[in-house]
Amino acid sequence: MSLLSVKNLDLSFITPTQKIKAVEDLCFEIEAGETFCLIGESGSGKSTAALSIPRLLPSPPAEITAGSSIRIRGQEITRLSPRALRQVRSKQVGVIFQEPMNSLNPLQRAGKQIAEALLIHNRTLGRQGRIAKVRALLAHVGLSDPRIANAFPHQLSGGQRQRVMIAMALANDPDLLIADEPTTALDLTTQKQVLDLLKKLQLERNLAILLVTHDFGVVRYMGGRALVLKQGKMIEQGSVEQVLNAPTADYTKSLLAAEPGKPPIPKSGQGQGVLRVEGLQIFYPGTQAAEPFEAVKPVSFDLYAGQTLGVVGESGSGKSSLALGILQLVAHEGKTWLEGQLLEGLAPEALRNQRAHMQVVFQDPFASLSPRLTAAQIIAEGLEVHNPGKTQGLYQAAVDEIMVQVQLNPADKHRYPHEFSGGQRQRIALARALILEPKVLILDEPTSALDRAVRAEF
Repeated sequence: MSLLSVKNLDLSFITPTQKIKAVEDLCFEIEAGETFCLIGESGSGKSTAALSIPRLLPSPPAEITAGSSIRIRGQEITRLSPRALRQVRSKQVGVIFQEPMNSLNPLQRAGKQIAEALLIHNRTLGRQGRIAKVRALLAHVGLSDPRIANAFPHQLSGGQRQRVMIAMALANDPDLLIADEPTTALDLTTQKQVLDLLKKLQLERNLAILLVTHDFGVVRYMGGRALVLKQGKMIEQGSVEQVLNAPTADYTKSLLAAEPGKPPIPKSGQGQGVLRVEGLQIFYPGTQAAEPFEAVKPVSFDLYAGQTLGVVGESGSGKSSLALGILQLVAHEGKTWLEGQLLEGLAPEALRNQRAHMQVVFQDPFASLSPRLTAAQIIAEGLEVHNPGKTQGLYQAAVDEIMVQVQLNPADKHRYPHEFSGGQRQRIALARALILEPKVLILDEPTSALDRAVRAEF
């Protein structure tokens, strides 16, 4: 008997105006200790399919069609009561979500969040037992520093947050680990560390891993079997070696061939200077989890109109901190000029006016987009702030135009961020920045969460 059996899975999202088919007639099985990869572009339905296994999709609007079957060790999941489902989630299935910063509670320390999973699903452990188990779990995922348990999510690096998520998922010793894009926001060094950790845990615990990813490099590294999805439908399925080295479907071949083209030759430092940074330096004060440290040592550079400047470094090297300092969003030392205007020391209103010419696309689109605003409201917000007095018709016309430019359908502008895929959310963030026609566009890892085909388009 397979650990997991999915047969004829059909899943739709019900809206007031239409029924959107997200997954159609999906079939696959996973054995104990096996790695199974769900591969597809952004919006292909791979995360939807994976999260439907432990029934984590809200119902409504998500609806599993009658006749669909999801079995874990022979037990039918689609007909279980909420109470019975909690038992399955506690003992049989653990989930590592794609965006740990959004999945972790920003108001609770890391150790308390892991302990919460133990408290809810394992009431036989007392307080001291939970504390000991939390420490053991953190050490097991490579976080032996005792200060980690007392740190808040924002005080941890991306790799540390992902490891905390893994510890939470393993807290109740599940048989199946669902890893939804577990490495997309990590640099290559940290990515390898997380993948090695998953392999190690799999061997030690005989874990079955359902890996959801768009990254063929990750698939090749993890091995096992793979299934390619397109618009919720299975395109092909087989061993990783067969799917990657001898694909039979044209769609799979197109995904493998989707590499960014040859980059344009960067312009040299000539022409009109737009941005000048001189001696920018950032210090972060000490916390319970970390000592005070110098995040960015003095940095100086000039950026010219039409020029691209790449800032390269591993996680924790100070890249994002540098961007925040340039945007005047964190305390820093040094000076920044935008078209000759010194930004440090400007009055709030004057600085707000300058920010219209200096826009940013953040690394995590889900965290940077308000969940309470529609795509149209998010994109138009900056325009309404910096160009007030126009009619709603003019604002909406501008929104439609920029959505087309970033390859979004204007008909979707009234949807909320959670109703879009990761790639679509990043396009919304890009549209929000570009609609103001800025002089400087700061891109903080803008493609780390995107599949290869969408990266090439960006």
